[in-house]
Amino acid sequence: MHLTVQYVRIWLLTGPGHCVSQFVNRRHRGGILVHIRRITGVVALASIAIYTPVRAQETAAEAKNKQVVLEFYEKGLNQKDADAAISYIGSHYTQHNPVAADGVDGFRKFVGFLKEKFPQSHSEIKRAFVDGDYVILHSHAVREPGTRGNALIDIFKLENGKIVEHWDVTQPIPETTANGNGMF
Repeated sequence: MHLTVQYVRIWLLTGPGHCVSQFVNRRHRGGILVHIRRITGVVALASIAIYTPVRAQETAAEAKNKQVVLEFYEKGLNQKDADAAISYIGSHYTQHNPVAADGVDGFRKFVGFLKEKFPQSHSEIKRAFVDGDYVILHSHAVREPGTRGNALIDIFKLENGKIVEHWDVTQPIPETTANGNGMF
């Protein structure tokens, strides 16, 4: 997370026809920083810096990482083409889903399971986020057409442009919600 700084410069009269001002230039993780300094024992100078968190533009490496994960997801989970998807996996692949095994073989078995048991399953990615070597997907997964499906969050870690680790959480989409907001 990068910060942008908005300054408020305060001018105070130090005597007839004279004034002083000063900026505060300090980095802070958020909020308002007030700096008061006494000048020549006569007047206090107050400077206020307002720090606002701002997301910088996605870097080229981050955009590439996101594209790798999107292609992997499409080929592996939607097209169920394990061989094509495996080309996006690094030399090691750590899986944190408790029903899927580690490594390329574990991924291949999971795709085989989907292909056999849920050949029409499909996941629609609703949002994709990237932060350095981590890509997060928020998806709507439907294993059988006509069902509500699940809301998924997948987290992928990449090294050198290849997927090396995966976490996921899933939540069934209920018939009704207490708030009416929906899952997506």
